[in-house]
Amino acid sequence: MTRVAIAASSEISAQAGAELADAGGNAVDAVLGAALVSMCTDIGIVSPAGGALIAIWPPTGDPVVIDGCPEMPGRGEDPERFGDASWEVVFDYGGKARQRVGFGSVATPGAFAAMGVASEQFGSLPWSHVLQPAIRWAERGFPLRGGAAEYLSYTHEAIFSWSPDSYRLLHHSDGRPLAEGDKVLIPELADSLMQIASDGVDAFYSGELGQRIAAGIQAEGGLLNQADLDAYRAALHEPITLDLDDWRIATCPPPSIGGPCLAAMLLLLRKCPEHELNTAAIHWLVHTQQAVLNYRAQKLDAAGDELADEVERLLQIAKLGESSKLLSAPSTIHVSAVDSNGRACSLTASAGYGSGAMVPGTGIWLNNSLGEVDLHPKGLSGIAAGTRLLSNMAPTVARSKDGTLIAIGSPGASRITTALAQSIWHHVHFGNSLHAAIEHPRLHVEIGAEEPAISYERGLPVTPGNGFELREFDRLSMYFGGVQAVRWSPSEAFTAVADSRRSGHVAYGGE
Repeated sequence: MTRVAIAASSEISAQAGAELADAGGNAVDAVLGAALVSMCTDIGIVSPAGGALIAIWPPTGDPVVIDGCPEMPGRGEDPERFGDASWEVVFDYGGKARQRVGFGSVATPGAFAAMGVASEQFGSLPWSHVLQPAIRWAERGFPLRGGAAEYLSYTHEAIFSWSPDSYRLLHHSDGRPLAEGDKVLIPELADSLMQIASDGVDAFYSGELGQRIAAGIQAEGGLLNQADLDAYRAALHEPITLDLDDWRIATCPPPSIGGPCLAAMLLLLRKCPEHELNTAAIHWLVHTQQAVLNYRAQKLDAAGDELADEVERLLQIAKLGESSKLLSAPSTIHVSAVDSNGRACSLTASAGYGSGAMVPGTGIWLNNSLGEVDLHPKGLSGIAAGTRLLSNMAPTVARSKDGTLIAIGSPGASRITTALAQSIWHHVHFGNSLHAAIEHPRLHVEIGAEEPAISYERGLPVTPGNGFELREFDRLSMYFGGVQAVRWSPSEAFTAVADSRRSGHVAYGGE
Protein backbone atom coordinates (compact mmCIF):
# COMPACT_ATOMS: atom_id res chain seq x y z
CA MET A 1 0.00 0.00 0.00
CA THR A 2 1.18 3.52 -0.80
CA ARG A 3 2.20 5.44 2.34
CA VAL A 4 1.25 9.12 2.48
CA ALA A 5 2.12 11.99 4.80
CA ILE A 6 -0.16 15.04 4.91
CA ALA A 7 0.22 18.52 6.42
CA ALA A 8 -2.99 20.54 6.53
CA SER A 9 -4.65 23.49 8.23
CA SER A 10 -6.58 21.45 10.80
CA GLU A 11 -6.66 18.09 12.49
CA ILE A 12 -9.88 16.98 10.78
CA SER A 13 -8.48 17.98 7.37
CA ALA A 14 -5.24 16.05 7.89
CA GLN A 15 -7.21 13.03 9.15
CA ALA A 16 -9.39 13.15 6.05
CA GLY A 17 -6.28 12.87 3.89
CA ALA A 18 -5.00 9.95 5.96
CA GLU A 19 -8.36 8.21 5.70
CA LEU A 20 -8.24 8.37 1.91
CA ALA A 21 -4.66 7.07 1.91
CA ASP A 22 -5.80 4.14 4.06
CA ALA A 23 -8.45 3.45 1.41
CA GLY A 24 -5.75 3.14 -1.27
CA GLY A 25 -5.38 6.76 -2.27
CA ASN A 26 -2.15 8.48 -3.22
CA ALA A 27 -0.81 11.93 -2.30
CA VAL A 28 -3.15 13.66 -4.75
CA ASP A 29 -6.24 11.95 -3.33
CA ALA A 30 -5.11 12.82 0.19
CA VAL A 31 -4.57 16.49 -0.67
CA LEU A 32 -7.93 16.79 -2.42
CA GLY A 33 -9.83 15.16 0.45
CA ALA A 34 -8.07 17.26 3.07
CA ALA A 35 -8.58 20.45 1.08
CA LEU A 36 -12.29 19.78 0.62
CA VAL A 37 -12.73 19.38 4.38
CA SER A 38 -10.87 22.65 4.97
CA MET A 39 -12.90 24.44 2.30
CA CYS A 40 -16.11 23.39 4.04
CA THR A 41 -15.04 23.84 7.67
CA ASP A 42 -12.51 26.72 7.75
CA ILE A 43 -15.36 29.20 7.77
CA GLY A 44 -14.49 32.66 6.47
CA ILE A 45 -10.94 31.66 5.62
CA VAL A 46 -11.99 29.79 2.50
CA SER A 47 -15.07 28.24 0.88
CA PRO A 48 -15.90 25.67 -1.82
CA ALA A 49 -16.85 28.49 -4.20
CA GLY A 50 -13.32 29.86 -4.48
CA GLY A 51 -10.24 29.29 -6.59
CA ALA A 52 -7.32 26.88 -6.30
CA LEU A 53 -3.88 26.21 -7.73
CA ILE A 54 -2.46 22.69 -7.54
CA ALA A 55 1.19 21.77 -8.12
CA ILE A 56 1.91 18.08 -8.74
CA TRP A 57 5.20 16.28 -9.35
CA PRO A 58 4.44 12.70 -10.44
CA PRO A 59 6.86 9.83 -9.79
CA THR A 60 7.99 10.02 -13.42
CA GLY A 61 7.85 12.98 -15.74
CA ASP A 62 7.79 16.69 -15.21
CA PRO A 63 5.87 18.74 -12.66
CA VAL A 64 2.59 20.40 -13.64
CA VAL A 65 0.38 23.16 -12.28
CA ILE A 66 -3.42 22.94 -12.50
CA ASP A 67 -4.97 26.40 -12.68
CA GLY A 68 -8.36 26.82 -11.03
CA CYS A 69 -8.07 30.57 -10.41
CA PRO A 70 -11.29 32.60 -10.42
CA GLU A 71 -12.37 34.27 -13.66
CA MET A 72 -13.90 37.62 -14.44
CA PRO A 73 -17.66 36.97 -14.85
CA GLY A 74 -20.28 38.88 -16.83
CA ARG A 75 -20.58 37.17 -20.24
CA GLY A 76 -23.33 38.97 -22.13
CA GLU A 77 -23.85 41.51 -19.34
CA ASP A 78 -23.69 45.29 -19.61
CA PRO A 79 -20.13 46.28 -18.55
CA GLU A 80 -21.63 49.26 -16.74
CA ARG A 81 -23.05 46.82 -14.19
CA PHE A 82 -19.56 46.13 -12.82
CA GLY A 83 -19.45 47.26 -9.20
CA ASP A 84 -23.20 46.92 -8.67
CA ALA A 85 -24.36 44.92 -5.64
CA SER A 86 -21.00 45.34 -3.88
CA TRP A 87 -19.64 47.82 -1.37
CA GLU A 88 -16.45 48.52 0.53
CA VAL A 89 -15.94 47.38 4.11
CA VAL A 90 -13.07 48.10 6.48
CA PHE A 91 -11.94 45.83 9.30
CA ASP A 92 -8.88 45.35 11.47
CA TYR A 93 -6.79 42.38 10.32
CA GLY A 94 -3.07 43.01 10.72
CA GLY A 95 -3.89 46.70 10.28
CA LYS A 96 -6.80 48.26 8.44
CA ALA A 97 -8.00 45.98 5.64
CA ARG A 98 -10.31 47.17 2.86
CA GLN A 99 -12.38 44.81 0.76
CA ARG A 100 -15.49 44.85 -1.38
CA VAL A 101 -18.21 42.37 -0.46
CA GLY A 102 -21.70 41.41 -1.61
CA PHE A 103 -23.03 39.38 -4.55
CA GLY A 104 -21.38 41.81 -6.96
CA SER A 105 -17.92 40.84 -5.66
CA VAL A 106 -18.28 37.18 -6.69
CA ALA A 107 -16.03 35.88 -9.49
CA THR A 108 -16.46 32.61 -11.37
CA PRO A 109 -15.10 29.90 -9.02
CA GLY A 110 -12.50 27.44 -10.30
CA ALA A 111 -11.53 25.26 -7.34
CA PHE A 112 -13.84 22.34 -8.16
CA ALA A 113 -12.79 22.34 -11.82
CA ALA A 114 -9.10 22.15 -10.84
CA MET A 115 -9.70 19.43 -8.28
CA GLY A 116 -11.71 17.41 -10.77
CA VAL A 117 -8.80 17.46 -13.26
CA ALA A 118 -6.32 16.54 -10.53
CA SER A 119 -8.47 13.61 -9.43
CA GLU A 120 -9.08 12.32 -12.95
CA GLN A 121 -5.50 12.62 -14.23
CA PHE A 122 -3.39 12.03 -11.11
CA GLY A 123 -5.54 10.42 -8.40
CA SER A 124 -6.14 6.75 -7.63
CA LEU A 125 -9.58 6.84 -5.98
CA PRO A 126 -12.96 7.55 -7.58
CA TRP A 127 -14.00 11.20 -7.31
CA SER A 128 -17.05 10.26 -5.24
CA HIS A 129 -14.78 8.73 -2.56
CA VAL A 130 -12.67 11.88 -2.29
CA LEU A 131 -15.67 13.94 -1.14
CA GLN A 132 -16.89 11.54 1.54
CA PRO A 133 -14.99 13.03 4.53
CA ALA A 134 -16.26 16.53 3.71
CA ILE A 135 -19.82 15.21 3.29
CA ARG A 136 -19.74 13.54 6.73
CA TRP A 137 -18.54 16.72 8.47
CA ALA A 138 -21.21 18.75 6.68
CA GLU A 139 -23.92 16.30 7.77
CA ARG A 140 -23.05 16.27 11.48
CA GLY A 141 -21.62 19.73 11.94
CA PHE A 142 -18.12 20.67 13.03
CA PRO A 143 -16.38 22.78 15.67
CA LEU A 144 -15.20 26.27 14.79
CA ARG A 145 -11.42 26.09 15.09
CA GLY A 146 -8.74 28.57 16.10
CA GLY A 147 -7.81 30.26 12.81
CA ALA A 148 -11.39 30.50 11.58
CA ALA A 149 -12.60 31.70 14.97
CA GLU A 150 -9.93 34.40 15.07
CA TYR A 151 -10.74 35.54 11.54
CA LEU A 152 -14.47 35.62 12.31
CA SER A 153 -13.81 37.80 15.35
CA TYR A 154 -12.34 40.43 13.00
CA THR A 155 -14.81 40.12 10.12
CA HIS A 156 -18.18 38.96 11.49
CA GLU A 157 -19.63 42.47 11.54
CA ALA A 158 -18.21 43.78 8.25
CA ILE A 159 -18.55 40.65 6.09
CA PHE A 160 -20.81 38.09 7.75
CA SER A 161 -23.60 40.22 9.21
CA TRP A 162 -25.21 41.88 6.16
CA SER A 163 -26.69 38.61 4.82
CA PRO A 164 -29.45 37.07 6.98
CA ASP A 165 -28.24 33.54 6.16
CA SER A 166 -24.63 34.34 7.09
CA TYR A 167 -25.65 36.16 10.25
CA ARG A 168 -27.90 33.32 11.43
CA LEU A 169 -25.31 30.59 10.85
CA LEU A 170 -22.37 32.41 12.46
CA HIS A 171 -23.94 34.23 15.41
CA HIS A 172 -25.66 33.27 18.65
CA SER A 173 -29.20 34.42 19.23
CA ASP A 174 -27.92 37.32 21.35
CA GLY A 175 -25.74 38.61 18.48
CA ARG A 176 -22.40 37.28 19.67
CA PRO A 177 -20.29 35.69 16.90
CA LEU A 178 -19.51 32.01 17.26
CA ALA A 179 -16.28 31.40 19.15
CA GLU A 180 -13.64 28.67 19.07
CA GLY A 181 -15.17 25.29 19.87
CA ASP A 182 -18.75 26.30 19.01
CA LYS A 183 -20.53 23.91 16.67
CA VAL A 184 -21.23 25.06 13.11
CA LEU A 185 -24.07 23.39 11.24
CA ILE A 186 -24.77 24.53 7.68
CA PRO A 187 -28.04 23.09 6.39
CA GLU A 188 -27.99 21.86 2.78
CA LEU A 189 -24.18 21.92 2.42
CA ALA A 190 -24.08 18.11 2.57
CA ASP A 191 -26.75 17.89 -0.16
CA SER A 192 -24.69 20.17 -2.42
CA LEU A 193 -21.56 18.09 -1.85
CA MET A 194 -23.45 14.86 -2.55
CA GLN A 195 -24.60 16.25 -5.89
CA ILE A 196 -20.99 17.06 -6.79
CA ALA A 197 -19.87 13.60 -5.62
CA SER A 198 -22.46 11.71 -7.65
CA ASP A 199 -22.60 13.87 -10.79
CA GLY A 200 -18.99 15.08 -10.90
CA VAL A 201 -17.74 18.65 -10.89
CA ASP A 202 -20.13 19.49 -13.75
CA ALA A 203 -22.86 19.58 -11.09
CA PHE A 204 -21.27 22.74 -9.70
CA TYR A 205 -21.10 24.40 -13.11
CA SER A 206 -23.82 23.24 -15.49
CA GLY A 207 -25.95 21.01 -13.26
CA GLU A 208 -28.90 21.89 -11.07
CA LEU A 209 -26.61 23.19 -8.31
CA GLY A 210 -24.71 25.47 -10.69
CA GLN A 211 -27.96 26.76 -12.16
CA ARG A 212 -29.22 27.59 -8.67
CA ILE A 213 -25.98 29.43 -7.83
CA ALA A 214 -26.05 31.48 -11.04
CA ALA A 215 -29.74 32.33 -10.69
CA GLY A 216 -29.28 33.31 -7.04
CA ILE A 217 -26.38 35.64 -7.82
CA GLN A 218 -28.25 37.23 -10.73
CA ALA A 219 -31.34 37.76 -8.56
CA GLU A 220 -29.22 39.77 -6.13
CA GLY A 221 -27.61 41.95 -8.80
CA GLY A 222 -24.29 40.12 -9.19
CA LEU A 223 -22.40 39.74 -12.48
CA LEU A 224 -21.82 35.97 -12.51
CA ASN A 225 -24.29 34.11 -14.72
CA GLN A 226 -24.88 30.65 -16.14
CA ALA A 227 -22.77 31.34 -19.24
CA ASP A 228 -19.78 32.04 -16.99
CA LEU A 229 -20.17 28.75 -15.14
CA ASP A 230 -20.75 26.77 -18.35
CA ALA A 231 -17.59 28.17 -19.94
CA TYR A 232 -15.19 27.64 -17.03
CA ARG A 233 -12.36 25.12 -17.59
CA ALA A 234 -9.33 24.31 -15.47
CA ALA A 235 -6.03 24.83 -17.29
CA LEU A 236 -2.75 22.89 -17.12
CA HIS A 237 0.44 24.96 -17.08
CA GLU A 238 4.14 24.29 -17.18
CA PRO A 239 5.49 25.58 -13.85
CA ILE A 240 8.25 28.08 -13.25
CA THR A 241 11.36 26.08 -12.27
CA LEU A 242 14.67 27.09 -10.74
CA ASP A 243 17.67 25.49 -9.06
CA LEU A 244 18.61 26.24 -5.46
CA ASP A 245 21.65 24.35 -4.18
CA ASP A 246 20.89 20.66 -4.89
CA TRP A 247 17.16 21.20 -5.41
CA ARG A 248 14.95 21.74 -8.43
CA ILE A 249 11.97 23.87 -7.35
CA ALA A 250 8.70 24.17 -9.30
CA THR A 251 6.08 26.81 -8.55
CA CYS A 252 3.10 28.48 -10.21
CA PRO A 253 3.26 30.71 -13.31
CA PRO A 254 0.69 33.45 -14.13
CA PRO A 255 -2.12 34.05 -13.35
CA SER A 256 -0.35 33.50 -10.05
CA ILE A 257 1.71 36.51 -9.02
CA GLY A 258 2.80 34.71 -5.87
CA GLY A 259 4.69 32.03 -7.82
CA PRO A 260 6.81 34.39 -9.95
CA CYS A 261 7.59 36.55 -6.91
CA LEU A 262 8.59 33.47 -4.90
CA ALA A 263 10.86 32.31 -7.73
CA ALA A 264 12.45 35.76 -8.01
CA MET A 265 13.10 35.92 -4.26
CA LEU A 266 14.73 32.49 -4.24
CA LEU A 267 16.89 33.39 -7.27
CA LEU A 268 18.13 36.48 -5.44
CA LEU A 269 18.55 34.71 -2.10
CA ARG A 270 20.77 32.05 -3.67
CA LYS A 271 23.32 34.82 -4.29
CA CYS A 272 23.56 35.52 -0.55
CA PRO A 273 27.17 34.86 0.55
CA GLU A 274 26.23 34.24 4.20
CA HIS A 275 26.03 30.72 5.60
CA GLU A 276 24.05 31.56 8.72
CA LEU A 277 21.12 33.87 9.46
CA ASN A 278 23.13 36.76 10.86
CA THR A 279 22.56 40.50 10.57
CA ALA A 280 24.12 40.59 7.09
CA ALA A 281 21.80 37.80 5.89
CA ILE A 282 18.81 39.68 7.31
CA HIS A 283 19.83 42.79 5.36
CA TRP A 284 20.04 40.62 2.22
CA LEU A 285 16.58 39.19 2.94
CA VAL A 286 15.07 42.64 3.50
CA HIS A 287 16.65 44.00 0.32
CA THR A 288 15.40 40.98 -1.65
CA GLN A 289 11.83 41.34 -0.43
CA GLN A 290 11.84 45.09 -1.00
CA ALA A 291 13.13 44.67 -4.56
CA VAL A 292 10.66 41.98 -5.61
CA LEU A 293 7.62 43.46 -3.87
CA ASN A 294 8.36 46.90 -5.29
CA TYR A 295 8.53 45.41 -8.77
CA ARG A 296 5.27 43.61 -8.14
CA ALA A 297 3.50 46.78 -6.98
CA GLN A 298 4.79 48.86 -9.88
CA LYS A 299 4.73 46.35 -12.72
CA LEU A 300 2.87 43.09 -12.09
CA ASP A 301 -0.31 44.14 -10.30
CA ALA A 302 -1.44 46.29 -13.22
CA ALA A 303 0.32 44.49 -16.09
CA GLY A 304 -2.86 43.22 -17.75
CA ASP A 305 -2.12 41.50 -21.07
CA GLU A 306 1.61 42.15 -20.58
CA LEU A 307 1.85 40.11 -17.37
CA ALA A 308 3.78 37.24 -18.97
CA ASP A 309 6.36 39.67 -20.37
CA GLU A 310 6.76 41.44 -17.03
CA VAL A 311 7.16 38.11 -15.23
CA GLU A 312 9.85 37.04 -17.71
CA ARG A 313 11.70 40.32 -17.14
CA LEU A 314 11.43 39.90 -13.36
CA LEU A 315 12.90 36.40 -13.52
CA GLN A 316 15.69 37.38 -15.90
CA ILE A 317 16.78 40.24 -13.62
CA ALA A 318 16.59 37.96 -10.58
CA LYS A 319 18.71 35.28 -12.29
CA LEU A 320 21.40 37.89 -12.84
CA GLY A 321 21.18 38.95 -9.21
CA GLU A 322 20.58 42.58 -10.19
CA SER A 323 18.06 43.46 -7.48
CA SER A 324 18.76 47.19 -7.84
CA LYS A 325 17.03 47.10 -11.24
CA LEU A 326 13.87 45.80 -9.56
CA LEU A 327 13.86 48.65 -7.08
CA SER A 328 13.44 51.04 -9.93
CA ALA A 329 10.72 49.46 -11.36
CA PRO A 330 -6.50 36.38 3.24
CA SER A 331 -6.96 34.56 3.29
CA THR A 332 -6.32 31.02 2.04
CA ILE A 333 -5.78 27.41 3.10
CA HIS A 334 -3.02 25.05 2.05
CA VAL A 335 -2.50 21.28 2.03
CA SER A 336 0.70 19.39 1.14
CA ALA A 337 1.28 15.65 0.74
CA VAL A 338 3.99 13.30 -0.50
CA ASP A 339 3.68 9.56 -0.96
CA SER A 340 6.11 6.65 -0.90
CA ASN A 341 5.89 6.21 -4.67
CA GLY A 342 7.64 9.56 -5.15
CA ARG A 343 4.60 11.73 -5.85
CA ALA A 344 4.21 15.25 -4.42
CA CYS A 345 1.09 17.39 -4.38
CA SER A 346 0.65 20.94 -3.11
CA LEU A 347 -2.72 22.74 -3.18
CA THR A 348 -3.62 26.27 -2.14
CA ALA A 349 -7.22 27.47 -2.22
CA SER A 350 -8.74 30.88 -1.64
CA ALA A 351 -12.12 32.57 -1.61
CA GLY A 352 -10.59 35.98 -1.04
CA TYR A 353 -11.72 37.46 2.26
CA GLY A 354 -15.26 36.16 1.68
CA SER A 355 -18.21 38.03 0.17
CA GLY A 356 -20.57 37.17 3.02
CA ALA A 357 -23.00 35.95 0.33
CA MET A 358 -24.65 32.53 0.29
CA VAL A 359 -27.21 31.41 -2.28
CA PRO A 360 -30.18 30.03 -0.30
CA GLY A 361 -30.55 26.28 -0.51
CA THR A 362 -26.88 25.55 -1.27
CA GLY A 363 -25.03 25.97 2.04
CA ILE A 364 -22.06 27.37 0.06
CA TRP A 365 -20.51 30.73 0.84
CA LEU A 366 -19.25 32.65 -2.18
CA ASN A 367 -15.91 34.33 -2.86
CA ASN A 368 -15.16 38.06 -3.08
CA SER A 369 -12.42 37.67 -5.70
CA LEU A 370 -13.64 40.79 -7.54
CA GLY A 371 -13.29 42.76 -4.32
CA GLU A 372 -9.71 41.94 -3.29
CA VAL A 373 -8.37 45.48 -3.27
CA ASP A 374 -4.79 44.41 -2.48
CA LEU A 375 -4.63 42.20 -5.60
CA HIS A 376 -6.36 44.71 -7.87
CA PRO A 377 -5.30 48.16 -6.66
CA LYS A 378 -6.37 49.79 -9.94
CA GLY A 379 -9.68 47.95 -10.09
CA LEU A 380 -11.11 45.44 -12.56
CA SER A 381 -13.32 47.69 -14.66
CA GLY A 382 -12.84 46.98 -18.35
CA ILE A 383 -11.40 43.48 -17.93
CA ALA A 384 -13.09 41.06 -20.33
CA ALA A 385 -15.32 38.33 -19.00
CA GLY A 386 -13.44 35.02 -18.93
CA THR A 387 -10.11 36.61 -17.97
CA ARG A 388 -8.29 34.73 -15.20
CA LEU A 389 -7.82 36.89 -12.12
CA LEU A 390 -4.48 37.37 -10.41
CA SER A 391 -3.62 35.29 -7.37
CA ASN A 392 -1.19 35.38 -4.45
CA MET A 393 -1.28 31.58 -4.25
CA ALA A 394 2.00 29.73 -4.83
CA PRO A 395 1.79 25.99 -4.08
CA THR A 396 5.26 24.58 -4.72
CA VAL A 397 6.95 21.20 -5.17
CA ALA A 398 10.67 20.43 -5.17
CA ARG A 399 12.92 17.46 -5.92
CA SER A 400 16.58 17.10 -4.95
CA LYS A 401 19.31 15.31 -6.87
CA ASP A 402 19.02 12.28 -4.53
CA GLY A 403 15.28 11.91 -5.20
CA THR A 404 14.03 13.60 -2.04
CA LEU A 405 10.67 15.36 -2.53
CA ILE A 406 9.04 18.32 -0.81
CA ALA A 407 5.52 19.67 -1.19
CA ILE A 408 5.11 23.08 0.43
CA GLY A 409 2.75 26.03 0.46
CA SER A 410 1.08 28.59 2.67
CA PRO A 411 -1.96 30.78 3.13
CA GLY A 412 -1.44 34.44 3.99
CA ALA A 413 -2.41 36.75 1.09
CA SER A 414 0.58 38.94 0.19
CA ARG A 415 2.69 37.20 2.87
CA ILE A 416 2.51 33.85 1.05
CA THR A 417 5.62 34.51 -1.04
CA THR A 418 7.74 35.82 1.83
CA ALA A 419 6.70 32.97 4.15
CA LEU A 420 7.59 30.35 1.55
CA ALA A 421 10.82 32.03 0.44
CA GLN A 422 12.11 32.13 4.01
CA SER A 423 11.04 28.56 4.85
CA ILE A 424 12.64 27.14 1.68
CA TRP A 425 15.77 29.28 2.15
CA HIS A 426 16.23 28.17 5.76
CA HIS A 427 15.78 24.49 4.86
CA VAL A 428 17.58 24.21 1.53
CA HIS A 429 20.32 26.85 1.85
CA PHE A 430 21.04 27.02 5.58
CA GLY A 431 20.41 23.30 6.21
CA ASN A 432 17.85 23.70 9.00
CA SER A 433 15.45 20.82 9.55
CA LEU A 434 12.07 21.26 7.87
CA HIS A 435 10.45 21.85 11.26
CA ALA A 436 13.06 24.42 12.31
CA ALA A 437 12.81 26.19 8.96
CA ILE A 438 9.04 26.59 9.22
CA GLU A 439 9.01 27.57 12.90
CA HIS A 440 11.82 30.10 12.44
CA PRO A 441 10.80 33.75 13.02
CA ARG A 442 9.92 35.58 9.81
CA LEU A 443 9.86 39.08 8.45
CA HIS A 444 7.82 40.79 5.76
CA VAL A 445 8.64 44.06 4.05
CA GLU A 446 5.48 46.19 3.84
CA ILE A 447 5.24 47.98 0.50
CA GLY A 448 2.71 50.68 -0.31
CA ALA A 449 2.53 52.58 2.96
CA GLU A 450 3.71 56.19 3.25
CA GLU A 451 6.86 54.86 4.91
CA PRO A 452 8.08 51.33 4.12
CA ALA A 453 8.03 49.07 7.15
CA ILE A 454 9.49 45.75 8.24
CA SER A 455 7.05 43.59 10.16
CA TYR A 456 8.93 40.84 11.97
CA GLU A 457 8.65 38.24 14.69
CA ARG A 458 10.77 38.50 17.82
CA GLY A 459 14.10 36.69 17.60
CA LEU A 460 15.39 38.06 14.30
CA PRO A 461 18.45 40.35 14.30
CA VAL A 462 16.58 43.19 12.60
CA THR A 463 18.24 46.58 13.02
CA PRO A 464 16.92 50.09 12.27
CA GLY A 465 18.06 51.77 9.11
CA ASN A 466 17.41 52.37 5.44
CA GLY A 467 14.27 54.35 6.18
CA PHE A 468 12.18 51.42 7.38
CA GLU A 469 9.74 51.66 10.25
CA LEU A 470 10.09 48.54 12.45
CA ARG A 471 6.98 46.66 13.57
CA GLU A 472 7.80 43.81 15.95
CA PHE A 473 5.41 40.97 16.79
CA ASP A 474 6.09 39.51 20.24
CA ARG A 475 5.25 35.95 19.15
CA LEU A 476 4.83 33.82 16.04
CA SER A 477 1.74 35.19 14.30
CA MET A 478 -0.71 33.90 11.68
CA TYR A 479 -0.12 37.26 9.97
CA PHE A 480 3.08 35.69 8.56
CA GLY A 481 1.30 32.77 6.91
CA GLY A 482 0.89 29.16 7.89
CA VAL A 483 3.31 26.96 5.96
CA GLN A 484 2.36 23.29 5.49
CA ALA A 485 5.11 21.04 4.14
CA VAL A 486 5.93 17.36 3.71
CA ARG A 487 9.30 15.80 2.85
CA TRP A 488 10.07 12.25 1.72
CA SER A 489 13.11 10.45 0.38
CA PRO A 490 13.69 6.84 -0.66
CA SER A 491 16.13 6.34 2.24
CA GLU A 492 14.50 8.38 5.03
CA ALA A 493 11.23 8.50 6.90
CA PHE A 494 8.53 11.05 6.11
CA THR A 495 8.73 14.48 7.68
CA ALA A 496 5.48 16.43 7.84
CA VAL A 497 5.27 19.89 9.39
CA ALA A 498 2.23 22.09 9.98
CA ASP A 499 2.99 25.66 10.97
CA SER A 500 2.11 26.41 14.60
CA ARG A 501 1.09 29.93 13.53
CA ARG A 502 -2.20 28.51 12.27
CA SER A 503 -2.57 25.46 14.49
CA GLY A 504 -2.13 23.10 11.56
CA HIS A 505 -1.91 19.31 11.85
CA VAL A 506 -0.17 16.39 10.18
CA ALA A 507 -1.33 12.84 9.56
CA TYR A 508 -0.07 9.65 7.96
CA GLY A 509 -2.03 7.06 5.99
CA GLY A 510 -1.62 3.91 3.96
CA GLU A 511 0.48 2.16 6.60
